[in-house]
Amino acid sequence: MRNDQRQDWRRRDRRQADELRPVVVRPGFLKTAPGSVLISAGETMVLCTASLAGELPRWMPKESTKGWVTAEYRMLPGSTSPRSPRSDRPDGRATEIQRLIGRSLRAVVDLEKLGPRTATVDCDVLQADGGTRTLSITGAYIALAIAFRTLFPRSESRSESCPESGLESWPFTDSVAATSVGIVNGTPLLDLCYEEDIDAEVDMNLVLTGSGRFIEIQGTGEESTFSETELHSMLALGRKGISELTRLQNSILESH
Repeated sequence: MRNDQRQDWRRRDRRQADELRPVVVRPGFLKTAPGSVLISAGETMVLCTASLAGELPRWMPKESTKGWVTAEYRMLPGSTSPRSPRSDRPDGRATEIQRLIGRSLRAVVDLEKLGPRTATVDCDVLQADGGTRTLSITGAYIALAIAFRTLFPRSESRSESCPESGLESWPFTDSVAATSVGIVNGTPLLDLCYEEDIDAEVDMNLVLTGSGRFIEIQGTGEESTFSETELHSMLALGRKGISELTRLQNSILESH
């Protein structure tokens, strides 16, 4: 692409290349779940709820001292236009995304400290404009941290819907957040909206801990290739965005 073409191109919402969409978090959005947040990034909106059960999945040994963290992901019918068909079972994409969310959370949870209980995070996309999987991970961490507080000894109160026995120590070893990066019209960009995502020559999702360690990198050249230099540019953008998201997560949890 020529330099004059790059200069003429602008992002739809006038953001800079290294700028996240505005992120809004409403913790405690639901009263019926131990942990919940309504999180939005631009026009993408996800409801994340965390539930706790004092039992293990059937496939785990009954005598296990470890717990388990899992996730479910769905896009509501009205989250896209045209309408997404409703289904009782996740499709291949939803299955892949909920596995990613579960892996990302388990990477920062000490399952021994969690004890023989199951934490389930549900991520329901209310409105989709790109980045639903990464926003789900970012919101899921907040929702699960709020839910864990109901079991933590220093918590002032515990939810009646949670197991009675508390946690002896905090099970999180770190925080986790995620964002998307990509190359659109030859320019590396942070946090792609849907319009940018479908036009991207390269699309990548990054999941990092709050301390900056990688959990997952999903990168694909969409009928294109990318150089090592471009890869480093995208990683740098992703690190910057996730650092900002981590600060936001910490601020929300400190004030809630």
